[in-house]
Amino acid sequence: MIRNVTAVVVGLIVGMAANMALVHLNVTLFPMPEGVTFEDTKGMATYMATLPLQAFLLIIVAHLGQAFVGGWVAARISTDQPMAVALIVGGLSLVGGVVNMMMMPLPWWMWMEIPLYLVVAWIAGNLVLQCRTKKASAP
Repeated sequence: MIRNVTAVVVGLIVGMAANMALVHLNVTLFPMPEGVTFEDTKGMATYMATLPLQAFLLIIVAHLGQAFVGGWVAARISTDQPMAVALIVGGLSLVGGVVNMMMMPLPWWMWMEIPLYLVVAWIAGNLVLQCRTKKASAP
């Protein structure tokens, strides 16, 4: 059980790092105006209104990347519950995504990403299970 809790915590940390790396890339490609920070709600709304579609697609990749990378790492660390820990990471990422959507002035169509958090976490856990199955059946 301790290993599974550790898997979830490490998965969340690694997933958040992947998310932040892609967010940083997005801000590098599409710089914020001088003086605007993520905490500046009004400035962020103005900034978001100027972003092209590619910036929002990169944001979706960052968010779903958190669930996938975090879920994959958690599944790899877990010895007995890889799918469960991957889905827990995906679920916690989903909660963070909903909170983020409610706080940031993002376009309405970005809500389509919400159910995908669990899908990509499931894919990550499934990839780990498939690799383990292949290893176990190898001569």
